[in-house]
Amino acid sequence: MKIIFCFTLIIALAGILSAQPKSPYTIKEPSINIVTYRPDIDNAGIDKAKQFPGAKPLAESLYIKKEKHLKNIRQLSFEGENAEAYLSPDDQHITFQARGKGDGKCDQIFTMTLDGKNVKEVSTGSGRTTCSYFFPDNNRILYSSTQASGEGCPPEPDRSKGYVWPIYKSYNIFVADTNGVTTEQLTTDSLYYDAEATISPVGDRIVFTSTRDGDIDLYSMKLDGSDVKRLTNEVGYDGGAFYSNDGKQICYRASRPTGKDLDEYKALLKQGLVKPGVLEIWVMDANGSHKHQVTHNGAANFCPYFFPDGKKIIFSSNMDDPQGREFDLYSIGTDGTDLERLTYAEGFDGFPMFTRDGKHLVWCSNRNGSHPHNTNIFIADWAE
Repeated sequence: MKIIFCFTLIIALAGILSAQPKSPYTIKEPSINIVTYRPDIDNAGIDKAKQFPGAKPLAESLYIKKEKHLKNIRQLSFEGENAEAYLSPDDQHITFQARGKGDGKCDQIFTMTLDGKNVKEVSTGSGRTTCSYFFPDNNRILYSSTQASGEGCPPEPDRSKGYVWPIYKSYNIFVADTNGVTTEQLTTDSLYYDAEATISPVGDRIVFTSTRDGDIDLYSMKLDGSDVKRLTNEVGYDGGAFYSNDGKQICYRASRPTGKDLDEYKALLKQGLVKPGVLEIWVMDANGSHKHQVTHNGAANFCPYFFPDGKKIIFSSNMDDPQGREFDLYSIGTDGTDLERLTYAEGFDGFPMFTRDGKHLVWCSNRNGSHPHNTNIFIADWAE
């Protein structure tokens, strides 16, 4: 099964990284790089009429009784691959990454209203994009893209060695307005990966993943790209971070390989590859202190998001599939107690996000797919 992950990880080759000065906390001053959408170089290849015809209620025959928290489910996309769907602060719009049906396409960033209409492409159409998120003003989008390094889609990795993530070094963090004009580039290097960026609901900091110190770690910065601070220092992958509603905590996914797994991790890193394996959910204070591990199941746990009250986390995991192919949503207390399985559909359920009031859940799923590998965006009323 093919899954769209925000952690399409990108890291510079170890030799290049080791040659760079160890003072990565001074990102260059944010540059103005005004770029508009170019339909002649739209790498997503989307047929909007088929992919985004507007929201439709999920047929009653497709409801699963055990999914007791999900009511009034609506499907917002119907073709291609659509993922990483995140709400605007006013809960009126969704920003997401998508590409059309077929090979040779790569994700671009779009917005839509909660009825699945008014779909607009806000990235430039060139390069590969990932991990978009609204600014607190509702009028700007943060996203990561390879657009500054070339118009085409970066090559897919050689998977003859198994399922691996490509390690591009060309992802940088950009800002676009909701009219599709890219106005700022917050990171300007071409030596390491900067992506997986989200913004505190308080509106003061961005948390993002970078390889500027030679590993895959979490950093935070002000909204203009200044005052970069490193939050994690442990060997292994740290990423996919989100703030709690009060901005005081961060949840994220992390690997802590040891022994042969660590050797493999380092070897693949040198080849520009990362193989997904054990990822656990962690929580820390917004300044990087008081880290603690929430899950301990040895599975691939990812895309955590806080419940509105900050006391629980919703996340995706393959913990109940011995083959590791089925991903479902779960909830768990931030102290690691009260684990509950939430979804039971075949395939993939992930990228969950609550509205601020906790009354609705947006997530992505393979359910009711129209073709193989079809991942779509759904919204449901949340029932306690």
